[in-house]
Amino acid sequence: MTALADALGLYVHWPYCTRICPYCDFNVYRPKGQEDALLDAILADMTGWREHTGPRRLASIHFGGGTPSLMTGAQIGRLIAHAEQLWGLADGAEIGLEANPNNIDNFADIIAAGVNRLSVGVQSLEDAALTALGRDHDGALARRAIERAMALCDRVSIDMIYARAGQTAASWEAELLEVLAFGASHLSPYQLTIEARTAFGRRASRGEQLDSPVDLAADMFDLTHDICGAHGLAAYEISNHARTVEDQSRHNRLYWEGGDWIGVGPGAHGRIGDAAATGRLACEARAQPGAYIDAVARTGSGSGATEALSAADERAERILMGMRLDDGLDLEVLQRKTGLTIDLEALERLGSQGLVEQRGARVRLLPAGRIFADRISGELVPDTI
Repeated sequence: MTALADALGLYVHWPYCTRICPYCDFNVYRPKGQEDALLDAILADMTGWREHTGPRRLASIHFGGGTPSLMTGAQIGRLIAHAEQLWGLADGAEIGLEANPNNIDNFADIIAAGVNRLSVGVQSLEDAALTALGRDHDGALARRAIERAMALCDRVSIDMIYARAGQTAASWEAELLEVLAFGASHLSPYQLTIEARTAFGRRASRGEQLDSPVDLAADMFDLTHDICGAHGLAAYEISNHARTVEDQSRHNRLYWEGGDWIGVGPGAHGRIGDAAATGRLACEARAQPGAYIDAVARTGSGSGATEALSAADERAERILMGMRLDDGLDLEVLQRKTGLTIDLEALERLGSQGLVEQRGARVRLLPAGRIFADRISGELVPDTI
């Protein structure tokens, strides 16, 4: 896989969900009849971004949300065609979409529209767990959705959530083994995280235990890596496993390797080099669909906030994102993009403590270093500003 530090990606946020999961803190809303207006606004916003980026080809397009599999194939096709017209697609460009099992009847149209990577949000195969997670499908539909996706698409990823309340290591092992038996080339198992601004967060603040104890969650993390590795899906990032390098998520690697990406749709974030100044722009679109639509109509842009990152903030982002990867942070890219270099004495000290290791031109976090990632970032490249 070619390094993506100089690549450009496009993220499209479709914010609508038929049901909002109690653990989700993404920018999501129930549909209110604005879908056509929002689609037109996203298309116009993309046109505005083309003026900023200039003639760069897209390495990836990713449809997230929300539930982008609620979109019709025709809607998805319009967005892909407009992106190709504005920028063009690089050879081997990845076009990914996050799909809900409940939209299984739409999978064929999604693939026909041009999507070449389908990420199926199964989350669990157990009915009781799916009910507890507030999902709108059962285990039987989850299994059918995986099978349908794999019949239609060469590149399928399965999303799972573990470390749930009442879950044991043995039950997670059995569930994980069943998922792996489908033979998908990519798996994203995420530990359940309780976010404050969610229904789960409010319940947890009242003392309800909704996730696993820390020690058990750590054991499940290790178990996940061991089992996936034994079945040929190595961890290339903290929560992502792939059979081969080609099976890895190109769009996510673009994030982690520090490439540029445009974010369109309500609440979408982006990071892009600023041609008028050194450094990088952090962009965030207006969160409310109505406000986003109105902003695009008035100004041609959905952006609600655009900030030039300080060198210190860019440094911290690049180190923290790069060290999520199993092969680590590319030191040559860090120096070329920011002008900053690693403190070799700090690198040696952190290495002697078993927190990081250097492999050629890359530095990677070791398991013991993951909980100290923020501190390690500051020590490796001290503030010089």
